[in-house]
Amino acid sequence: MGAQRYDETAAAMIAQLKYGAGTPFYRLEQLEKQLGIPLPAATQWEIVEEAAQLIKPARDELIRQAAQGTVVHNDDTSMRVLRLKRDPSDERTGVFTSGIVSVGQDWKIALYFTGGLHAGENIAGLLKQRLLAVFAAFEREILGERVGAGLAHARQNGTRLGRPLTAGLHAGQVRKLHRSGLSKSEISRRLNIGRTSVRRILYERTGS
Repeated sequence: MGAQRYDETAAAMIAQLKYGAGTPFYRLEQLEKQLGIPLPAATQWEIVEEAAQLIKPARDELIRQAAQGTVVHNDDTSMRVLRLKRDPSDERTGVFTSGIVSVGQDWKIALYFTGGLHAGENIAGLLKQRLLAVFAAFEREILGERVGAGLAHARQNGTRLGRPLTAGLHAGQVRKLHRSGLSKSEISRRLNIGRTSVRRILYERTGS
């Protein structure tokens, strides 16, 4: 047994039985007690909640990809939740579980959302992710065009592009110090330039 009290597989199995097979925590508690593993329902919730934070990026990516589907199906049903955080301005009391299935060219993603929003609102939020992706792609395209136009304009005006020739400004000193017998490392240290730049300057002069 390691430093952690519960192995990662415990969290995965509890979550699979609860949310995949629909077995309530209190029934899992009874089953585990029969197997000699006392694990209260409240503790199971804490284990699953902690594990859920680790896979949240994967969930967000699934939502992002589902938003790009060519066909999206949705439906919802009422759901009993003992305690649910709501916005103070939300006067609704209903709780729903929405099922959304997004179909792409060679994939299918199923998502479930439980809360105060109904299926129409949840699918609207999903499609919002699609719009954001479209806007992001458009901005990248526009940015690329502007950068390209700016570079072309600079070249036409004779502007030198690329990194500044900071090391090249020391070319004369590099060669002079090298002729005096200093090593490349010492030249680099004295002039505060990289050894690669020193070698390149000397190579350009000697060709070897």
